[in-house]
Amino acid sequence: MACSCSAPTPTGPAPGFRKALWFALWVNAGMFLVEGIASLQSDSVSLLADAIDFFGDSANYVLSLCVLSMGMLWRGRAALVKGVTMTLFGLLVWARALWMLQSGATPEPLTMGLVGLLALVANVSVAIVLFRFREGDADMRSVWLCSRNDAIGNLAVMTAALGVFRTGTAWPDLIVAAIMGTLAITAGVGVVRHARMDIAQANADRSSPLREHQS
Repeated sequence: MACSCSAPTPTGPAPGFRKALWFALWVNAGMFLVEGIASLQSDSVSLLADAIDFFGDSANYVLSLCVLSMGMLWRGRAALVKGVTMTLFGLLVWARALWMLQSGATPEPLTMGLVGLLALVANVSVAIVLFRFREGDADMRSVWLCSRNDAIGNLAVMTAALGVFRTGTAWPDLIVAAIMGTLAITAGVGVVRHARMDIAQANADRSSPLREHQS
C-alpha cells in the first residue's frame, strides 16, 4: 500500500508502543512454529506463506525494539529494511506458488482451515493492540501494516481451504498464495517510500542547525 502522507515529525515512540511490540513479537513467534509445522503436514503453500510471514514479522519486531529508543533516522532505516524484507517475502511466495503449480500436489483443507482460524484470532488480537499506532512514523506504520496484512492473509487461507475442499484441486490455495504475495509486495513498497521520507526529514533536521551555525 503506497503512503500518500507527508513525512511525520515525531522524535520518539508513542507511549505504550514498546509493550505492544513485545506482545506482537511473542504472538508471531508462537504462530510461526504452529503454522510452519501445519504447512508441512498439509502441503499448503498459502499456509506456508503465512508461516514465513509470521517469522518475518517476528524478526521485524525485534528490529523495531532495537531501534525504538533511537532517533527518527535510525527508525527510518529500520523501516527501510523491513519494507525491503516485505517485498522480498512477496516475491518468494510467488516463486513458491509457481513451483507448487508444477508439482501438482493438492493440500489438505481441514488443517488449513483450523490453523488459519487460530492464526486469525492471534493476528486480530495483535492488530487491535497496534491499531492506535498506525499513523505514527514509518517504523510504527510498518508494524501496523504487518499485523493488518496478516489478518487479511488468515482470512484468505481459510477461504483457500474451503475452495480446496469443494474443488479437490490446489488452485484455490495457489491463487490465495499469489494474492498474499502481491499484498506483501505493495505494502513493502509503501513502507520503503515512507521510510525514505522519514530518513530525508531526519537528515534535513540534522543539517538545519549546522546551516544556521555556518550562516
